[in-house]
Amino acid sequence: MKVTIRILLTCCVLALLAVQGCKKEKTPEPTLEEQQLTKLSKTWKATSVKKDGVDQTGYGSFTLTISGTPGGSPYGYTTSGRPALSPWPSNGTWIFGTDIASQIVRDAGNADELPMTYTVSETTLQITFTYNGSGYNRVNNVKGQWIMTFGL
Repeated sequence: MKVTIRILLTCCVLALLAVQGCKKEKTPEPTLEEQQLTKLSKTWKATSVKKDGVDQTGYGSFTLTISGTPGGSPYGYTTSGRPALSPWPSNGTWIFGTDIASQIVRDAGNADELPMTYTVSETTLQITFTYNGSGYNRVNNVKGQWIMTFGL
């Protein structure tokens, strides 16, 4: 009987040590790029558009859809509801700039490369950039500093 109790007690102690020795794998924290990509990857509706500090009309149905998979840079974007005066093409690619938390580069690596500054939360996005082109498929000149604010 004493031998059975000792064996049982030894087994319990060994089982307890085995359970304590097992370390649970921690899920790695997402990188800053992954965090920002998650915040940015949505369909954004324009709520305010300014060019050189002046409110712009015609952006009531403008949307910007940002998409991407972590590690899959360059990422993509599409637009819809562009007015006659627009600094945006219908679609393209983008990458993060030097400061992942505040910089993106639209259409990096081609003639239309455009650095942009952004701020993003779970529900709002603001993009600021200076455009020097003549506009996409448009006849009006859209040169100037743009501040575009979006919501969901």
